[in-house]
Amino acid sequence: MTPRLASLVRYAGNPVIEPKPEHRWEARSVFNAAVVNSNGLYHMLYRAVDPSLISSIGYAVSADGRHWMRLDAPVLAPLEPWEERGVEDPRLTELEGTYYMVYTGYSRHGVRVALARSTNLISWERLGIILPDENNKDAGLFPRRIGGRYALLHRRPPHIWIAYSDDLLHWDHHQILMRTRPGLWDAWRIGIAGPPIYTPDGWLLIYHGVDERRAYRLGIAVLDLEDPTRTLWRQDQPILEAYEGWELYGDVPNVVFSCGQALTSPDLASADLNVYYGAADSVIGLAAMPNAELLAVLDQAAGRTSVRATEETAALAAG
Repeated sequence: MTPRLASLVRYAGNPVIEPKPEHRWEARSVFNAAVVNSNGLYHMLYRAVDPSLISSIGYAVSADGRHWMRLDAPVLAPLEPWEERGVEDPRLTELEGTYYMVYTGYSRHGVRVALARSTNLISWERLGIILPDENNKDAGLFPRRIGGRYALLHRRPPHIWIAYSDDLLHWDHHQILMRTRPGLWDAWRIGIAGPPIYTPDGWLLIYHGVDERRAYRLGIAVLDLEDPTRTLWRQDQPILEAYEGWELYGDVPNVVFSCGQALTSPDLASADLNVYYGAADSVIGLAAMPNAELLAVLDQAAGRTSVRATEETAALAAG
């Protein structure tokens, strides 16, 4: 097995977002948040569920990534026939000056991958279903073109797939990007967390994995910049698994599931990685990867010998 280089440290003030009973649209549960760090602020889109189990997408903003202010109304609520039963699991990418939200539209016909865009993260223009005629989810856009084309990760069970497009609406050249691993924690099913993060050493990918007992954990890998189907490095051990009571017990027990992560600084040499995750499909938690561990992962992916320390946990946990 590969050595464990990276893990996530839970924020001591967790959970960072909880349901609000006074708002019906987010009264039952909140989870699976997408996050970007842009212009000095953290912006979050999160899935919220009402008592009738219909999902909407809410917005929150933070100066430090830990303490959040939320809007009283959702920024995206079910409207179209293909989302009559909910809009779910947003993943957020800033691409060529525009914010794109890839989300799941849920209807009587199943789940579909849909796309919306915005310039301010509050008002969203729906662009419709982008992977028609198939049940599909766990999709997110790369923040840069690859070979001159847009790239999208999605899931055709049980693996993670990649596809390419010239217009963001019509996708082709679908192929498997990453496979499940028999005998490990991600043996049964895998899917992305947030969209990949660009680094000079490769695409940094956080993903979720499920074992045969249906326990959800988070893992980490680094993909080749020009050919993301080539995995440069993938840790055998998870970086986060359910442990706290609010992660083990809730609407869906024993689940940590992420739709987004953000670097704490544009300077990779000093940035930690904040990962926001749904816990038991009920609340939102924050866990961070210390900079030394993040850089050690990239060193390993690039074939460099790493001598970095990995003991930066106390300050991160204390907040």
